[in-house]
Amino acid sequence: MVRGPAGAVLVRARPPWAGRNFLLLSAATVVAGLGSNGALIATSFAVLGAGGSATDVGLVSAARMIPLVFFLLIGGAIADRLPRHRVMVAANSVNCVAQGLFALLVLAGEPRLWQMALLAAVGGTGQAFFAPAAEGMLLASVSGEDSGRAFAVFRVGVNGATIGGAALGGALVAAVGPGWVLAIDSASFAVAGALRAFLDVSGVPARAPSGGVLHDLRDGWREVAGRPWLWGIVVQFSIVNAVIIAVQSVYGPLVAEEHLGGAGPWGLALAAFGAGTAGGALLMTRYKPRRILLAGTLSVFPLALPSAALAVPLPTAGLAAVLFGSGVSIEVFAVTWMLALHQEIPEEKFSRVSSYDWLGSLAMVPVATALAGPAQDLVGRPAALWGCTALVVLLTAAVLCVPDVRRLTRRTAVVADGDGDAADDRGGARITPR
Repeated sequence: MVRGPAGAVLVRARPPWAGRNFLLLSAATVVAGLGSNGALIATSFAVLGAGGSATDVGLVSAARMIPLVFFLLIGGAIADRLPRHRVMVAANSVNCVAQGLFALLVLAGEPRLWQMALLAAVGGTGQAFFAPAAEGMLLASVSGEDSGRAFAVFRVGVNGATIGGAALGGALVAAVGPGWVLAIDSASFAVAGALRAFLDVSGVPARAPSGGVLHDLRDGWREVAGRPWLWGIVVQFSIVNAVIIAVQSVYGPLVAEEHLGGAGPWGLALAAFGAGTAGGALLMTRYKPRRILLAGTLSVFPLALPSAALAVPLPTAGLAAVLFGSGVSIEVFAVTWMLALHQEIPEEKFSRVSSYDWLGSLAMVPVATALAGPAQDLVGRPAALWGCTALVVLLTAAVLCVPDVRRLTRRTAVVADGDGDAADDRGGARITPR
């Protein structure tokens, strides 16, 4: 608070980037994230509790992933054609019903594998339509030169919900069982959907008629293909992301079991990674690199260190330190990437471009996790891990060869146009205050 004339106490105005839509989106994301991250644990234990095997857990996970990847591009095109908040609310409603039915099956006892896989697939379909709409809505909710700080604050909420949801979910699964945790997740989707229904879209420019979904998909592809920095980083992360997940989900537990003492040390190392992501997001509320993609891409190099640390392998304390640093690094990249998309992509195409980004991030993950075991059998685990390290380093170095990655600069000059609206230098495009 500050004091006004005659000592009157005035409430400090919230920062310009913390508009109503941004606050609603952030709150809804935290609520849904707490439920969803707990549900990830609950789903695995629900499958195992029904007599399923580790293979069955993987099948249910794949049942969610396949429609998520398959429908992402369509979801992005739809989100740029319809009001994004309605797409988000509809997707939240689908996930609410799917998780509610999943919870009822588990609480009633003896759910069948096909039923759990079907409901997981419905949830994945909902997420495919939700993710591009949500990212497009977030990018459209922020304006001004402090947009990077806004994205960093949003990431703080996302990471807090990830850490808190996993911790609460694990505790609640142990205390009351997976069925109730799935029911809580269903309720969290209902609350998040209700919050998103109150988003104000009156300032969003009207969508011009287009030639249909296929036309929009081609148009989105032209936006991606016409920007070497964009498609280069999407291709880079299609492999980098898959390598990181394969290391964490396949090789990490095996190394921990054989050399570090089991699940406890590995859980500690993953907790350090989570703490690093939270710390990195906090760092980005203050750090404002001028060359945003150069700073973001340089921060990808430390992501090669966890696989190298497991190849050695380092003791638990060293591994935790490495994972903490990689968590910080990934958040530096995440915020600079969001800032680049916000700055360079036209508002009406945010979601369809986001869908290509999401597709690149997810498409290779099942392939990498499936090939991790055969690669280990073929060349040995240390060689496979060093190969992961080399892939991250080489791909990141290759992206740095793209001139726009090195040169893209944060734009800070925002001036008023003749109508009083803010305008940037993207060919005269306006940023309407939200």
